[in-house]
Amino acid sequence: MVAARVEDRSIGFSLDYLDRSVDPGKDFYGFATGNWRKENPIPADQSVWASFTQLRRQNRERLRSIAEGTLEADGSAPSPVREVGTFYASALDRAHRNELALHPIVDHLASVDRITTPRDLLKVLAKLHDTGFSGAFLPDVDADCKQSSVYAFYLSQGGLSLPDREYYLADSFANLRTAYREHVARLFELAGSGAPDARKAADTVVGLETELAQASRARADTRDVEKNYTRMSLEELLAFYPSVPWAEYLESRRAVQAGYVVVRQPEFFSAFEKLLTDRPMEEWRTYLRWHVLHGAAPTLHAAAEQEDFAFFHRLVQGQAEPEPDWELAIQATDDLIGEALGQLYVERFFPDEARSRMEVMVSDLMEVFEDRLAHLDWMTETTRKQALLKFDRFTPMIGSPVRYRDYSSVLLLRDEFASNCLRARAFEVRRRMARIGGPVDREEWLMTPPTPDAYHEPTQIQIVFPAGILQPPFFDVTMDDAVNYGAIGAVIGHEITHGFDDQGRRFDVRGNIANWWTEADAREFGARAAVVEEEYNRLEILPGVHVNGKLTLGENIADIGGVSIAFEALQRRLAADPSRDKTIDGFTPTQRFCLSWAQTWRANMREEEARRRITIDPHSPPRFRGVVPLTHLPAFFEAFPQSDASGRTEAAVPSVRIW
Repeated sequence: MVAARVEDRSIGFSLDYLDRSVDPGKDFYGFATGNWRKENPIPADQSVWASFTQLRRQNRERLRSIAEGTLEADGSAPSPVREVGTFYASALDRAHRNELALHPIVDHLASVDRITTPRDLLKVLAKLHDTGFSGAFLPDVDADCKQSSVYAFYLSQGGLSLPDREYYLADSFANLRTAYREHVARLFELAGSGAPDARKAADTVVGLETELAQASRARADTRDVEKNYTRMSLEELLAFYPSVPWAEYLESRRAVQAGYVVVRQPEFFSAFEKLLTDRPMEEWRTYLRWHVLHGAAPTLHAAAEQEDFAFFHRLVQGQAEPEPDWELAIQATDDLIGEALGQLYVERFFPDEARSRMEVMVSDLMEVFEDRLAHLDWMTETTRKQALLKFDRFTPMIGSPVRYRDYSSVLLLRDEFASNCLRARAFEVRRRMARIGGPVDREEWLMTPPTPDAYHEPTQIQIVFPAGILQPPFFDVTMDDAVNYGAIGAVIGHEITHGFDDQGRRFDVRGNIANWWTEADAREFGARAAVVEEEYNRLEILPGVHVNGKLTLGENIADIGGVSIAFEALQRRLAADPSRDKTIDGFTPTQRFCLSWAQTWRANMREEEARRRITIDPHSPPRFRGVVPLTHLPAFFEAFPQSDASGRTEAAVPSVRIW
């Protein structure tokens, strides 16, 4: 029923979404989205229902049509067709999943059971990380933030199963912690442990993860790119943590070729070292056994999958029912062989017209931002010169990558879904690990083409817009400029602004972390950012639950900048062609721009999901994203004047402007 509703009704901008009983001068979000929110209760298989989730489901329907068309592919079919058909078929094959039960992970569990020493533990941990399992800490390969032309090996805090350290430490999550302990015990029982042993194992897992959580930095503190970069030679790493058998781990993972690692949170690894020496190996075996079970559960037999859903989706996110099998299968295909699926998606659903229109809008927005940089009254010429040089290197990437990933080396079998997932993850890990110390691939994409999202990559100074977001409600070739600039235009501006938000500004013209700002300019920026941080700190999403202005600062700066830049770009386009500056359906271009931005963030959300997101998400809640950036535009208050002197939901225009 939900899928049919999405297909039967446009998900783009619509005046039908307005609640005209609400005074826009008092509650603009309620006015712009109220009728849509009344008519769109959250489906049972979702934790949030919003413009993004509508578009994601519509995209998945399209991907489903592609995937089902590949199911009969044979050995003579082109590789992407054959790969998608095989993987998708395995994801739908519940009979074989139930028959295999835990068999796909028995070797991993056996290797964990053989651990007797810290050296064994690090060797096994290396093998688990090579297959995409989590545990103990988070390894990754990415561009070196201080030498952006090469790939570095990063070590970060991790090893937790709950969404964030706060879930282990905050009083507000006490009940969920109790439920988590019970969930861990139940999954151990499904793996063959008796009830007493399962409860003991759950105590061990929760205890170890709690200690790792206590050693972890708060999520907001992990945003500081400078403070989360400590480069160590291999010799320094071994000397700094002498009780950790790093040599075995790094050699097993082929991570020694660069001669150094980047440790993001050194104090976390000091705590890990202490736990490694203080806790008996029996407890570490139990902990790693849990991470194998937890990591594989969604791909295993029905009992494991249902237990995983009952806790991590129903309790943590408030999702009452699982998504249909076909949608879970599409999600897995996109997650694990996404560029094969994405190649087929772009061929069918991304027209040249969309790419061309997008290129024009990106050019418009970049021109406005460049002018802003050239004329900012608070920035000195020394910093301005470097800022303009950096901006000149901005590279927009639209639609899809130039080269798609080659999955031909991944063994995919139609009756082995869990094993297909493990092999696909191992392929991706090997691909990334092989790059350590080598040159950065500037053509690589970090999202698959069907993804309804966009991103800024600071080390490569790129802004990337996958084909999946270049459609309603964000981009509609049939709509007027005001609507498109209020939606995808502001998204473009958002990603551009990320290059100069509180963290993006720290990257220089080569994409390296460097101190290229004068002291005076850094102070001026900091003072303005502090106003934004405090502005969002005051916002309350649930009784007593406020936005974390520090955690969300970068995204909030990008929202405010994106809306402002897009609005100016719209004004320039209307001035260049006055025939476009006209009222449509009773609303001026300025009003339609504001309505379009707010409707982009229309959403209904379950309380559990709201609590999860406010804890982990660097973005502010949708109702605030849909309105607060508009309050930084004087034209917003002119377009929707306050009807009286009291009761307005939104703040007045702040006294400072960053971009």
